Amino acid sequence: MDRAIAIEVNRLCKDYGSHRAVADLSFQVYEGEIFGLLGPNGAGKSTTLRILITLLQPTSGNASIFGHDTVREADRVRRLIGYVPQERAIDRFLTGREHLQLLSALYHLTREDAARRINELLKLVDLEAHADRPAKTYSGGMKRKLDIACGLLPNPKILFLDEPTLGLDVQSRLRIWEYVRMLKARGMTVVMTTNYLDEADQLCDRLAIIDGGCIKALGSPTELKVALGGDIVSLTIKETDRIAGLASALANQPAIKTVRTTSNGLDIRVESPEKALPIILETANRLGCGIEFIEYHRPRLDDVFIAHTGRRITDTAEQPVE
Repeated sequence: MDRAIAIEVNRLCKDYGSHRAVADLSFQVYEGEIFGLLGPNGAGKSTTLRILITLLQPTSGNASIFGHDTVREADRVRRLIGYVPQERAIDRFLTGREHLQLLSALYHLTREDAARRINELLKLVDLEAHADRPAKTYSGGMKRKLDIACGLLPNPKILFLDEPTLGLDVQSRLRIWEYVRMLKARGMTVVMTTNYLDEADQLCDRLAIIDGGCIKALGSPTELKVALGGDIVSLTIKETDRIAGLASALANQPAIKTVRTTSNGLDIRVESPEKALPIILETANRLGCGIEFIEYHRPRLDDVFIAHTGRRITDTAEQPVE
């Protein structure tokens, strides 16, 4: 059975002067899935999200939400979506309940509908016991849960989350993951941006890896890892000045697919560790390269990102503002 399309993006571009923040993006999001935009800061994730929620107009291309164009039918689109921004719009002196009451007035909900919806949402995000405390007394995780409740207030068909766990501690992140999974279980479509590989791997049904404003790969985390093929052998080399020589010597050896230098060694993608390890060790010994540490693992999302972009998602190269 064909899956209903919730979002369709077609050759989307966004320019800021001479800088192209989003370049020729095309993808679909299916109803009821969690779809991720994964990439480093400055990759174009938030720009794409802001176009989808009608806050920005594309330079070219188009996007639609349940068949409604985000530019021509912006008002209709806004009635279908909820948005949780990266920057928290929390007034520290208002209580959690007062935040939701203020928003319900902006959404023109009746008093009865607002009271019912607010009680439902406070229960959903586990803030009932804290609803009448000022937000300044909330932890980071509680503030993020209030953000999510605010995004859900209009009862949207699609919820957009921009970096939903940015800056949270581990326990708070896991709690937010639970709520996102619960929303999916209730049939909601969720689109989220993230630069956390574990978050994308754990939460997303499918994801688009974005770098430099372009989609580098698209699929489920499992599909992307399987498509990469082979295992990863990582070496830590004692003499860092010999890393380049070892990389060159291993590049065309049998059973070795790719070789990538790191700050203190090599990441080597191999057909099988059993075939490749003797070749790696013999070559290192012949070149006098002392190996301090060696390990291998199945492809991870980090390896997928490196294979498609040529760098780690955590590399701190200067990025343009999204």
